[in-house]
Amino acid sequence: MTTFTPSTPAETLSTVQWAAAEETPLELLGHGSKRGIGRPLQTEHTLDLSKLTGVTLYEPAELVLSAKAGTPLAEIEQLLAENDQQFAFEPMDYGPLLGGEPGRGTIGGVLASNLSGPRRLKAGAARDHILGVAAVSGRGEAFKSGGRVVKNVTGYDLSKLMANSWGTLAVLTDVTFEVLPAAETEVTLAI
Repeated sequence: MTTFTPSTPAETLSTVQWAAAEETPLELLGHGSKRGIGRPLQTEHTLDLSKLTGVTLYEPAELVLSAKAGTPLAEIEQLLAENDQQFAFEPMDYGPLLGGEPGRGTIGGVLASNLSGPRRLKAGAARDHILGVAAVSGRGEAFKSGGRVVKNVTGYDLSKLMANSWGTLAVLTDVTFEVLPAAETEVTLAI
């Protein structure tokens, strides 16, 4: 079994182009925190995106954050907390629930799985807060969808299509989300 660990979108593109030319499937991983969900894949090759990390754009005043898909969610949430901001859809750490380590989820995995926390009922899911993506299709073609502004109104919204696709439609390389100011107070009721 071969594991490819690209550290740039260009390396990701060349790996997918190779797999497409060889007609061989790839298993996509961030840090594998949701690997136990669903049916396991039977592949000879793994595309590990854990080295594709880093916040590429963060404008607190504009409420916009872009990061490479393998960026740990814990790192992004810490950056947001330092600026009194948060994701409205409250992404959860599913690692301990699935028998893994805490803090291993990635921002790409949040969108690819579209798994959100309890605030989903009121604030919506990850797909409702995605502004744009950069990705590589299964044919080995790089593409971008959406943008870095809240009002994206032209064309098909491929960014939302990537939500809950689990990497079957494309390999996410960069994601852009809207963020919101953190709540001033919180209350938890035990009934």
